[in-house]
Amino acid sequence: MLGENIILNYVNKKRRKVIPVLIVMLIAAICLSFLLGRYSITPREFFGILFSQIFDIEPFWNSKMVTVIKQIRLPRILLSCMIGCCLATAGAAYQGVFQNPMAAPDILGASAGAGFGAALAIINGRGSAGIIISSFIFGMLTIFCVFLLGNKAAGNRILGLVLSGIMVSALFSAGTSFLKLIADPKDQLPAITYWLMGSLSSAKVRDLQFSIIPMLIGIIPIYLLRWRINILTLGDEEASALGVNPKKIRYIVILSATLLTASSVAVCGVIGWIGLVIPHIARRIVGNNYVILIPTVMLLGALFLLIVDNISRNLFATEIPLGILTAVIGAPFFIYLITREGEIL
Repeated sequence: MLGENIILNYVNKKRRKVIPVLIVMLIAAICLSFLLGRYSITPREFFGILFSQIFDIEPFWNSKMVTVIKQIRLPRILLSCMIGCCLATAGAAYQGVFQNPMAAPDILGASAGAGFGAALAIINGRGSAGIIISSFIFGMLTIFCVFLLGNKAAGNRILGLVLSGIMVSALFSAGTSFLKLIADPKDQLPAITYWLMGSLSSAKVRDLQFSIIPMLIGIIPIYLLRWRINILTLGDEEASALGVNPKKIRYIVILSATLLTASSVAVCGVIGWIGLVIPHIARRIVGNNYVILIPTVMLLGALFLLIVDNISRNLFATEIPLGILTAVIGAPFFIYLITREGEIL
């Protein structure tokens, strides 16, 4: 017994070392991302601009570089990190709460509702701010409908929520298809199609300001309750015996994860696979303990989407939608994970 405890403590300490390594990797990737793009910026110029915000440095760069860094690359880089972090965290939370390894951030229909809201705003000629607000409102409205129907469903409440999510998601997807049918094929239809594929090409500072509050409201409870998610995976009876209210915790986590999904989709469109693949990668690295898993997922998700966004805006002259790249990268990797000999999700 003593030997087992020593081994477990050693493994846990080793796994915890993954987090500082990921932090260093993320910081390095962020710094590198500022240098990548159509407008060339050298490391010396970037760090000169960065340190000039703190120290009095004689400028050896032009004003256009400052504009590119502050107004274009900074909001895009921060948003890609935030959205990747939120979608991956939402996926891990859903998988823990529903005890289903195939659970993903769009399981309750938030993505479908947000997509409908964005398409409706585009049809009505709204600008980017109107699209974001409409997308967020309909994403949250979808969840309200799902909870309303799920509470009226007979039998298992969790199963009722999932089935309600599938039904409501199908309805909003049908609504989006109808809006695409009546959209102007010259400008509105391409705009809807491109938005639904996910992109950060139009990321602005105001998008950061809009999304940061709901993202924080969603991610803080999941982080603070991560040890309780461990208990939920044991089953409701065991959780109650340990002094945890499983129903209350489950609803808090579901609402928080849905808020993360809706706020992310509202800003960048529908980006799949992150919430499904990243939690499984994190489990291969640190195991199933949510105390360590959640911070690992947060960092991995931010790093993954940042790298994908860099590929999107630098690989070709025309940007590739993020949803395409995450599917191209995520699907084969997920197939590799589930087909490894002796490995079970």
